[in-house]
Amino acid sequence: MNAGTLRRIGLAAAAPLVSAVIAILISSVVLELSGSDAIETFKTMLENGTKLESVIDMLNRATPLYLSAIAAAIGFRMNLFNIGVEGQYILAAFVAAVVGAELNLWGPLHITVILLTAMLVGAAWSGLAGLLKVTRGVNEVISTIMLNFIAVGGLVAGLLPKFIDDPTATNQGTTPIGESGRLPDLNSWVEVFTREITKGRRLTGVFLIAVIVGVIYHIVINRSRLGFDIRASGMNPTAARAGGVPPKRMVMFAMVGGGLVAGLVGMPEILSDTHAYDQGFIQGLGFAGIAVALLGRNSALGMALAALLFGFLDSSAAVLQVSNLASSEIVVIMQATILLVAVIAYEVVNRIRQRDEVRRAAQLVEATA
Repeated sequence: MNAGTLRRIGLAAAAPLVSAVIAILISSVVLELSGSDAIETFKTMLENGTKLESVIDMLNRATPLYLSAIAAAIGFRMNLFNIGVEGQYILAAFVAAVVGAELNLWGPLHITVILLTAMLVGAAWSGLAGLLKVTRGVNEVISTIMLNFIAVGGLVAGLLPKFIDDPTATNQGTTPIGESGRLPDLNSWVEVFTREITKGRRLTGVFLIAVIVGVIYHIVINRSRLGFDIRASGMNPTAARAGGVPPKRMVMFAMVGGGLVAGLVGMPEILSDTHAYDQGFIQGLGFAGIAVALLGRNSALGMALAALLFGFLDSSAAVLQVSNLASSEIVVIMQATILLVAVIAYEVVNRIRQRDEVRRAAQLVEATA
């Protein structure tokens, strides 16, 4: 391995490592100022994070974050800022829960129908923003923000009372999906390599779906003509158009593709956890997914690592709260610090790379002169 390759690997690893170190330093200062023992806090987080049950928690939290990040990243590859993942996955989960509860099919078919329903609803809602952009020039940021409000505060909030299963329940929700529409957990697979998973933890089957989606995303973006056209349109739309890539069609591909994946974000709740859409349905995953996509630089592996990091921090928040070692808000500070420093570090690394490329080009010119 030559010096140039080592330097490129070092630059690729520098940004996330620097971000993590600075986040730990800043969090340590905050912990000490708030009267907590920083070393003991981080020690507890690490000890808890290595337990099998904690790893299951981390994977369960990382799964929807990863799907949300991929949904956002598809748009980012086209320089489209799709921040409508939030509304897309909530509306998709609601419709999928209602449809799933109405059906009584053979197990695999029932689950497939629920998944397809969620993906189609997500794609249709995201595609609406794409359609507004290519036909009326509406900026996707504005349209997706408005569509988020319409989906969450309008459609779902307005329709949910019509599908309430038990009006006397504290947490009112739709009718639970039948047994045939519930996705089995992956505990038996994990236990082959580890030990019996205790404390009622169950690794959601959607984790496997997320892995498959990540592989497909990597192949399509990096190994297909469609992915090349999307990346070319994102890097230089004018050159891509001159090369025969239709820009409007690419916008629709990116928005609909992002919506298809966004529809899967809420599936761990619908297929593995509550099996219904209720008033306590998890929200905020759309915006968290954008952070994960930015941290992972829109690459399948990078986003997987970023999602695992966020999943680890999320699961640690509960431990800190129980142990009274520190406020669980320290996790939010760490996540925000990592993201902020990562954005700066990536920009610095990018400038160093550009400077290296200019230097190499100059050396080649001198050598051939």
